[in-house]
Amino acid sequence: MTKADDLAAVRCAQPFALLGWQPNLVAGKQKGWLIRCYLPDASQVEVIEQQSGKLLGQCAPSAELPGLFELCLPRKRKTSLYRLRVRYAEGWQELFDPYQFQQQAYHAVHFVHTEPQNLYRQLGAQRIRLESGKTTLNAIRFAVYAPNASSVSLIGDMNHWDGRRHPMQKTDCGHWVLVMPELDVGVRYKYEIKDSRGHLLPHKADPLGFFADQYPSHASRVYDHGQYSWQDQAWRERKAASPYQAPISIYEVHLGSWRRDEDNQPLSYLELKEQLIPYLLQMGYTHLELLPVMEHPFDGSWGYQPVGLFAPSSRFGSPDEFKALIDACHQAGIGVILDWVPAHFPDDGHGLARFDGSALYEYEDPRRGWHPDWNSCIYDFGKDTVRQFLLASALYWFEHFHIDGIRVDAVASMLYWDYSRKAGEWVPNVDGGNHNYEAISLLQWLNTEIYRHFPQALTIAEESTSFAGVSRPVDQGGLGFGFKWNMGWMNDSLRYMHKDPAYRKFHHDDLTFAMVYHYNENFVLSLSHDEVVHGKGSLLHKMPGDEWQQAANVRAYIAYMFAHPGKKLHFMGMELAQAAEWSHQRSLDWHLLEFDKHRGVQQLFRDLNHRYREQRPLHQLDYDPAGFGWLDHTDAEHSVLSFYRQDSAGERVYVVCNFTPVPRNQYQLGVAAAGDYEVILNTDSQYYWGSNFDVGSHLQASATPHQGQDASLVLAIPPLATLYLRRRSPA
Repeated sequence: MTKADDLAAVRCAQPFALLGWQPNLVAGKQKGWLIRCYLPDASQVEVIEQQSGKLLGQCAPSAELPGLFELCLPRKRKTSLYRLRVRYAEGWQELFDPYQFQQQAYHAVHFVHTEPQNLYRQLGAQRIRLESGKTTLNAIRFAVYAPNASSVSLIGDMNHWDGRRHPMQKTDCGHWVLVMPELDVGVRYKYEIKDSRGHLLPHKADPLGFFADQYPSHASRVYDHGQYSWQDQAWRERKAASPYQAPISIYEVHLGSWRRDEDNQPLSYLELKEQLIPYLLQMGYTHLELLPVMEHPFDGSWGYQPVGLFAPSSRFGSPDEFKALIDACHQAGIGVILDWVPAHFPDDGHGLARFDGSALYEYEDPRRGWHPDWNSCIYDFGKDTVRQFLLASALYWFEHFHIDGIRVDAVASMLYWDYSRKAGEWVPNVDGGNHNYEAISLLQWLNTEIYRHFPQALTIAEESTSFAGVSRPVDQGGLGFGFKWNMGWMNDSLRYMHKDPAYRKFHHDDLTFAMVYHYNENFVLSLSHDEVVHGKGSLLHKMPGDEWQQAANVRAYIAYMFAHPGKKLHFMGMELAQAAEWSHQRSLDWHLLEFDKHRGVQQLFRDLNHRYREQRPLHQLDYDPAGFGWLDHTDAEHSVLSFYRQDSAGERVYVVCNFTPVPRNQYQLGVAAAGDYEVILNTDSQYYWGSNFDVGSHLQASATPHQGQDASLVLAIPPLATLYLRRRSPA
């Protein structure tokens, strides 16, 4: 079979050796040039010199392959550019032959692996300019990594999704390249790939695609990052305080269900910009955290089964519109954190699984490459190309979308070979243990590079075990994350709150134990989406008692959370005291705000956010032992906790929690000094749908030592309530 037959059979890996400018060899010597093109379904082809507009000639059809045309120019030197004038059944069409741009195509992958950022700067569909003589053309350069493929074709709107028309050139390093002139932004495309044995694979979306279609096509779209004009310079140039000393209160949001329109359709990025940001400002949040927006095929995965690690989901609009949402957040003074999933990916046909017929992105051995919990593939963290791909994805969102942080999902599943596996279902490491050294080193590299390029970034780990040093610096043997979710605090405290108040005294240490290990990590106290799904019930319905007691429990618990050391995160809807479990298929129950109970809980969340931000003792020394002190953590009999928070100047906020429905009269509270004290927050207030039990707004402390303090005051603690107090200034 001839090389020309490879074109028709779509198995050509070196199209530049056949198409475009080719030397005209006569008796072994070159005499001018040939222009050869393969245009299935064409009946006539003419070649026009671009600069002069001169007709160079009409191509002769090949006798060996229909659709193959050739023009012999024995006296012609290679010209700069030419166009093809092609006759199809529907009429004439003019186009630039992409196979005359060999050098421009190869340029894409010269330095692609010298640093991870080059992946998203050079691979995928990149908009470029071609200059030759007086001619300047806009073009799209396509490059995809598929080293074990026998052929790769570009298919899409530009060629009727016909794999014969645009075979790509394989480079020595395993990338396939092609430049397409005069292609515009928005054009849909995929890759038609055959494995090493020539078997056709499902059409693949671009692993480095910046924009993707939804079902059924899941096609990638050409996108230009340079077309959006950012307006958040003031935010990015600000001199931000250390995040460890700053108030960080995070509102976790699933974009598809925060609020829906009358037809139960999700809001767009632009609609969210107009509605979500004013709500965040009203409620006093410092940060917005989004469940994964990276493109994913299945709504029910909530984004945690992504196939497009470089594309914001087009469910809600274009990448530019997503940028506009982030831009508006920054202009409003709100940081944006994205959930990011490097632990696993789904095996959808158009995705990364068996991308070129081999385990290119995943571990080959299913004992390492398949996750039994999520029925998904696990990235091969030992391959340099995969490590660069994942790091490139993280850096990409910081560079091109100006995000402020990432929350890395399912870190524990990356750290341990035996995560959710029984004996015999996993392969030990080289030392016979269960730690995945490859994943550990990847996470260390990830954090090192993020903080090197983006010093003000936040990296947060969702890590559910006692793995040491998750939020400790890499040079001290840690993973290098800035923060870690405190899953232990969440589990212990919710278990405690679920108990009937009559039995809470037997579980008192569930509330106090977190301070035993608090300074081991930089913890974020998280009440996330995971706690209100899969039959776990809403936060409100985790609480015991009647309607009033459930709401009072929520209020007391949330105020305890805001006072506890550590940054804060809660999932949307908790502030509404929503009764129903969260569903990704419908809106939050905003209608509940018609009722006093739900308005009261929302008002408490609002006031807590503002108190938390205003009162430095509540946030400045979260990770310094000087910032916290127990007053009494032993009063299990009455289920009462008391402690203080302190800032670097010695100012304090005192916190008292009563987790029973019985008021505690004549409660003696130790304070640092005698004087006049005021209650700055009372979760039992009538403003929050509380009983408005009389506490008194001003309290006098005497020089009577108590609880290890030099002075004390006496107060009444309302039922199921948390109080914040501070000393009044002499002014």
